[in-house]
Amino acid sequence: MTGLVLLLIYVGLFVGLYFVVRFIHSIGRKEHDYTSLKTVTFGDESAIRPDRWASFFSVVVIFVIWGAFTGSKWVPFHVPGPFLGETSFAYTATDGSGATDDARVHVVVHEVGTKAAPAEVPPGDGFAQDDSVAVGAWRSVLVKAVRNDGEGAAVTAVDGQPIAPGQRVRVADGAVEMTAKGSLNFTPAKGLQMEPIWMPPPEAVVERFFEIATEGYQNFTLWEHLGWSLLRVVAGFVLGSLVGIPLGYAMGLSGWFRGWFDPIVEFMRPVPPLALIPLVIIWFGIWETGKIVLLFLAALWIMTIAARAGVSGVSISKVHAAYSLGASKRQVLRHVIVPNSLPEIFTGARVAMGVCWGTVVAAELVAAQKGAGMMIIAASKFQLTDIVIMGIILIGVIGYGIDILMRMAERILVPWKGRS
Repeated sequence: MTGLVLLLIYVGLFVGLYFVVRFIHSIGRKEHDYTSLKTVTFGDESAIRPDRWASFFSVVVIFVIWGAFTGSKWVPFHVPGPFLGETSFAYTATDGSGATDDARVHVVVHEVGTKAAPAEVPPGDGFAQDDSVAVGAWRSVLVKAVRNDGEGAAVTAVDGQPIAPGQRVRVADGAVEMTAKGSLNFTPAKGLQMEPIWMPPPEAVVERFFEIATEGYQNFTLWEHLGWSLLRVVAGFVLGSLVGIPLGYAMGLSGWFRGWFDPIVEFMRPVPPLALIPLVIIWFGIWETGKIVLLFLAALWIMTIAARAGVSGVSISKVHAAYSLGASKRQVLRHVIVPNSLPEIFTGARVAMGVCWGTVVAAELVAAQKGAGMMIIAASKFQLTDIVIMGIILIGVIGYGIDILMRMAERILVPWKGRS
């Protein structure tokens, strides 16, 4: 239910903000550049530029939804949270003679991680005695209501609604379900907010970040964890590129190389790196070599296919023009094929780097003592969700930063991309 509400809110904000920003753009200052003068933009990749307002609102919306559904102090409004406080519900007990009597169950619902004593209540006058229990939010509590009632008594109704084993009745601030043995299981209303063990609020993640940044985690500082992960990713990516790019060029330029390596590349390409972990452990052990080999394999096939596609996509008219001007094969390779294949290679490099970052967590499953993936895995064993979320965010931020650097390098080194 919470997931569906999240999706509907996100889609609603996406559509609503699109029309708001579009309206603001329509009444704002018009841009007068080459792209704005184009009359046909659909299908023209060069005419599509990222809307910075969309990027800004995308981040803000995710943060606001995160805070609203976790009860964050940094967000001024929240979705309904779990019930906290005192509540009660009535039940009707029937004894062996068929006589009935009513009593109440008083419940104290407290925050998770704290303790609270059940409220003191008078027992009542009839054979059905009042009860009192305490339960944490998002939890449930078993109420043996007839334990202190008359002999042979059984619960037959809750808040005036008939109930039988396996049936569930809604009451104020929660729901009551009868077990197979006739006891009552009370679950307080959970609301729409997520329990901290599933999704902690933003301030808890930030607090944990500063704590680990100053005190470290698992005998290593935060920067050592991130540095080792980055080193493994870069090493695996560089090795994969050094082997994959020449192999891709060879497959794009030679029918023999293409026929020899194409079955191998196409066979290994869909195999996920996770499936290779047992084999990597057997062949290369559990130390750094195994981790780097796994990342190398994650990047190798992507870079090979990118280089092969780059060579295959070179316009034949450019090759013929170079030959007609007296160019040799080496000159055609250097001045025509390599420059025109670089855009595909840079695109493949960005994809490969993303896959390597996604694989580093799996690579650090192989008996790692340090690394961002190891930190996430160790925290998950103790249900430290704030550390898990922090590690995921840091991996994403670093990966995004690397992608930005690669885009900048592409603009500098391949200024002719998208131009004929």
